[in-house]
Amino acid sequence: METSVNNVSGDKMSIQESLKLVGKGDIAVIEWDLVGEKVNKMSTPVMARFRELLDEVNDSNKFKAVVVISRKPGIFIAGADIEEIKQLKKREDILAAIDGGQSIMNKMEDLKIPIIAAIHGACLGGGCELALACDYRIATDDPSTRIGLPEVKLGIIPGFGGCVRLPRVVGLQASLDIILAGKAVDANKAARIGLVDQVVHPQQLEETVMAFAQKIISEGKGKRKQRFKPTKIADKILESVARPIVFKQAKKTVLAQSHGHYPAPLKALEVVRKTYGESRRDLAMKTEAEGFADVAGTDVSKNLINVFFMMEAVKKRSGVTSGVKGKNVKSIGVLGAGTMGGGIAFVAADKGIEVRMKDINNDALAIGYKASRDILDKELKKRKISKYDLTRKINLISGGLDFAGFGQLDVVIEAIVEDMNIKKKVIAETAKHCKPDCIIATNTSSLSVSEMAKGHPNPANFVGMHFFNPVHKMPLVEVIRGEQSSDEATATVFELSKKMGKVPVVVKDGPGFLVNRLLMPYLIEASFLLQEGADIEKVDKLMVKKFGLPMGPYTLMDEIGIDVCIKVTKIFKEAFGERMEVPKVMDKFLELKRYGKKTGRGFYLYDEKGRRQGVDPAIYTDLGLGAPKHPHSDVEVTQRCIYPMINEAALALIEEQIVDTPDEVDLAMIMGTGFPPFRGGLLRYADTIGTAKITDDLEAYAAKYGMRFKPSGPLRTLAKTNRTFYT
Repeated sequence: METSVNNVSGDKMSIQESLKLVGKGDIAVIEWDLVGEKVNKMSTPVMARFRELLDEVNDSNKFKAVVVISRKPGIFIAGADIEEIKQLKKREDILAAIDGGQSIMNKMEDLKIPIIAAIHGACLGGGCELALACDYRIATDDPSTRIGLPEVKLGIIPGFGGCVRLPRVVGLQASLDIILAGKAVDANKAARIGLVDQVVHPQQLEETVMAFAQKIISEGKGKRKQRFKPTKIADKILESVARPIVFKQAKKTVLAQSHGHYPAPLKALEVVRKTYGESRRDLAMKTEAEGFADVAGTDVSKNLINVFFMMEAVKKRSGVTSGVKGKNVKSIGVLGAGTMGGGIAFVAADKGIEVRMKDINNDALAIGYKASRDILDKELKKRKISKYDLTRKINLISGGLDFAGFGQLDVVIEAIVEDMNIKKKVIAETAKHCKPDCIIATNTSSLSVSEMAKGHPNPANFVGMHFFNPVHKMPLVEVIRGEQSSDEATATVFELSKKMGKVPVVVKDGPGFLVNRLLMPYLIEASFLLQEGADIEKVDKLMVKKFGLPMGPYTLMDEIGIDVCIKVTKIFKEAFGERMEVPKVMDKFLELKRYGKKTGRGFYLYDEKGRRQGVDPAIYTDLGLGAPKHPHSDVEVTQRCIYPMINEAALALIEEQIVDTPDEVDLAMIMGTGFPPFRGGLLRYADTIGTAKITDDLEAYAAKYGMRFKPSGPLRTLAKTNRTFYT
């Protein structure tokens, strides 16, 4: 009877058609090409079929070598089916699933004849573990070829032998670098560390692999025992007498980066330490399976997997519900070639999009060019790109002082000064030089997109496209839909954002849009805490080390610019009234011209290169506060900083529908502010606490500190009906 399985769309797919065994003389070729799927992934039915083919090869006497190859473009095997992992609840079920996967990898390793992985495209997670179970690996030098073990990013560890085999293949140091950070490396890096045996051009892969297999057969090489053999003296020391130091330093690094919030890297490290050098495979695999089970059922893993699915959902969305598709964008213009404009130009050119920058003088253009070139130079230095790649990408960026070339552009992104009148004039002038269907997008962070659209002769072709700084590092783009923005314009900018490697979230127009609106109460409350005697360094450390944010509120204000924060706070005060009070202490920053990092002093001091030097010891005196008494408990500081964001999110999501779903709130906060992914996002975090408790705590704070803590109507309703944001 034919084996079949439902894919994500509910259609039946034939497993026999998805994995085929093709005999080519004395070489067996196992072809992966999952029907109805964009990627090859390792679900239970797929792996059962793979086991059948391995048995068929092993039982046959006509084959002398095996080649595993993918027929999907840009994909070898993307890994295990995350949906199946998500469904595993009980420890015994987790262990059974891992045992099944390990047994198949062991069967590959134990084949009587050599097996070769032909790798083109993503070879990640279980795909990498499958490749490690092969005797030889040949990979293409295509940019899509990435080999690695990203499991820790899902709160789990490699479980199909990755923790055991990778160190044996590439050594301790290189394997820990990949496993503990969830890294993927390109083919050239993989070759340097010994992860692959040969690197070829994509068009030569199959021919090379078949010739390689034939050579192994003719030379009688057969199977090979994979053991890392260090050649450098330093590696020999690390692999022997210095091994305990390697593990100790690795643990120290993991804790410094994660502050202990992510158990998976520590568990992976423990598994590698216990299994490295273990001669009995069964014991090593059992240790790995137990380690996997220890972390797979944690809340952290569940939250990280939810974040993964949120990211996957974005790939399938168009930004609109009407079915209208966005235009394919091949060229864009950037108005304003400063640091922000240069950053936008870089992320576009990096993905093969032609960019034409325009500014009012050559000095400004030079800043834009430099911003792009600096990023590319850093990537070249880190060997992420070649000199050829650098030249090709930088040549996609051009610029000028007039509108030459704008008549051919698909999209123009405006990134000039935050002044409504100036923006309207520039947008109106720009539209005259563009083709009628060109879409103009504003990168404004605070001004009304609907109001700005009045400067465009056809407001339907105008939207917001809010990048976060620094553009090349921050993944979020808020696609702001004005009152007259068309479905086509919205969908086009949504797709363009994805093409530029960003994570877009569509939001309605409104003060602060989504992220800045939710972030500002956090920064305001930190300012009130300071006014009440809080210690700057203690609050920042608490929010980073204990709560898990990438930086504390005072560091963040220094990065943004304290003057900018004060300006936005006053705008919000006008828009939202008593919910957005302005602490008196903040005006003193303006008097003292303490604007943050850009002026060398804010809450902290900075050297001439912008490196933070520590809290300015004079700040408390300058602000008239006296020595910090720090009268608040850690619980109060955390609640007062985070709860107002939850309160505001309830209004934005439920009452005003700035976005449609709690997922979009959480994704935006994770990608735009670095809200701790291990907590699942702002609203998943709220749900773990409970809306009733948050409401009660806010009531208590409102009574003590003022109406800015008053629970919003939507939050009260959730609490009264005992519901959460996700129910």
